Amino acid sequence: MTQQETKPALSRPSIVAVGLAVLLVVGFAALGLVLSGRNQTEDVPGRTGPLALVTIDAPDAGSELCTSLISKLPAALPSGKDTLPRRELASPAPPATVAWGDAQHDPVVLRCGLPRPSELTATSQLRVISDVQWLQLPGSGTSTWVVVDRGIYLALTVPDDAGTGPLQDVSTAVRDLLPKQPIKTS
Repeated sequence: MTQQETKPALSRPSIVAVGLAVLLVVGFAALGLVLSGRNQTEDVPGRTGPLALVTIDAPDAGSELCTSLISKLPAALPSGKDTLPRRELASPAPPATVAWGDAQHDPVVLRCGLPRPSELTATSQLRVISDVQWLQLPGSGTSTWVVVDRGIYLALTVPDDAGTGPLQDVSTAVRDLLPKQPIKTS
């Protein structure tokens, strides 16, 4: 008589455990595919399409200084290892305003022709970058930097994760295009 070899049968709990493990692996793989499948042009609010900005008080936005500066600002700004292209602004766009950014980065926004910031006092801590003096106005997730030593006030709002590249490139443009003026603290 020949003896047949028999394999031990899997118990019901073992089958359930293997099934659950397979489902978990498949579930995580599907989630990974969904998340990695999001492309760079996916509509993330504020990061794609024309950028809508509210109009703020900018009494000197139509000045020759603002017009000259806006027309000569860089087409792109560095942000860490990336480059931020100019963003289209939604209509109606505030005058003398420019933005840079893309689908992966929050926008960097420059506004020209603003009134003197009330935060600017004789004891304000200023930062000098490329011979341009800036007043920092910290915010939540962004900082707004205001040029205070030129014939006009302009503000550059920069996300905290953008690094110093935008500030450096705008400082160079301001230094080269706008004449230095004494700081007015009152």
